Amino acid sequence: MVSRRLFLSALGLGGLSAPALARTQRLPVVDVDLRGSIDAAAHGVRPGADDRKSKAFSRLLAQAAAKNMPVFLPPGDYTVSNVTLPDKVRITGVAGATRILYGGDGHLFAGDGLTRVELSNLVIDGANRWLGDSVEGLVHLSGVAEAVIENCEILGSSKTALSLERCGGRIERNRISGAADYGLYAVESRDLSVAANHVHDCGNGGILVHRWQKGRDGTIVTGNRVARIFATRGGTGEYGNGINVFRADDVMVTNNHVSGCAFSAVRANAGSNVQISGNTCLDSGETAIYSEFGFTGAVVSGNLIDGAANGILIVNFDAGGRLAAVTGNVVRNLRLEGPYVHDGAGFGFGIAVEADTVVTGNTIENAPKWGLMLGWGPYMRGLAVSGNLVRGSPVGCAVTVVEEAGPALISGNVFADTPEGAIVGYRWNERATGELAEDGGAHAHLTIERNRTG
Repeated sequence: MVSRRLFLSALGLGGLSAPALARTQRLPVVDVDLRGSIDAAAHGVRPGADDRKSKAFSRLLAQAAAKNMPVFLPPGDYTVSNVTLPDKVRITGVAGATRILYGGDGHLFAGDGLTRVELSNLVIDGANRWLGDSVEGLVHLSGVAEAVIENCEILGSSKTALSLERCGGRIERNRISGAADYGLYAVESRDLSVAANHVHDCGNGGILVHRWQKGRDGTIVTGNRVARIFATRGGTGEYGNGINVFRADDVMVTNNHVSGCAFSAVRANAGSNVQISGNTCLDSGETAIYSEFGFTGAVVSGNLIDGAANGILIVNFDAGGRLAAVTGNVVRNLRLEGPYVHDGAGFGFGIAVEADTVVTGNTIENAPKWGLMLGWGPYMRGLAVSGNLVRGSPVGCAVTVVEEAGPALISGNVFADTPEGAIVGYRWNERATGELAEDGGAHAHLTIERNRTG
């Protein structure tokens, strides 16, 4: 067993001169940092050995877990493979200095059906080596009630860096990079917390919160920094997202900084009761923030978007997507080009909504097609659009005038520098009316009042 005192002596305090030793003895000795942990070196697991030590490493973990004690790994490189994590295992090291290197013989860490797993202060390096079919990630956990991974660096996975299946717990303050697939893939989670991580340079996704079947999830994704997420598998949005919610209800995505994603900064697909708030979304390749397909209930508020093909889309009423509030967002500097040829409305608009949605207090600047897009063909119902500022768009607000479109209120907005019209009716992509800002009476489903243009 290692105490704080023994740990300090190993760093060289035993060689102090007598006066210096006397001075140190007058200082209070904190004897709790490592008390109760098992020193791996004392059990034959030392840095520098190749993965022939994997069995000894696994035995050590099993012995420590059986005693409900953590394992402390001193600084150095530990090459291991095929480590099956026992229940209640706790592995800790010295941040940035204790390195677990994957030996390439199937998998690195895997655990299933456990009550608790803790990994902290470790560098976990996959070295881009082959991972077997039995695991989805460099660290692969399934059915873990409390998975705690904190202050680790996880890099170089040939698949996903961290794969969690049916897990709860918290993933905090980690640096995850260089995964060929996803940084963090969490499926069927149970009130998981993903906070203050830095996820970057991953092949197909940053942080993914998914479910196999739509249902309550409750994951909180907050305070993370996500950057440079690619889409090596291609597609039209299945991959290449910074933060992706799929079929997971009651998820919060708040106060994250997301930049340089091939598709969306935040993309929620069929996630009901999702909150997407306070995020900074920079340089997105497609739509910066999406709430799409079969969802009911979305709050998109207080986000800043600078650089994207589209700003915010709350869409797919045809597939049951409805009921949202889009408030207090800043959307600017959009572009007409996207990562694929679009067969619908295209790219270049600031905020698009379709059904049972309030859009208020947003600022949109430099949207090269439409500032606001209300409805699509017959798919519009119950829109209240008020108190928004649109500046520097050819058309300030494009609203559908296709037969069977439902009602929309467009009131008290300010449109500036919109040379092709402040409010214009469209039949899909085809312009169908003149300026409606002062007279929308020809269309019974529209109430247009008190808007200012200039």
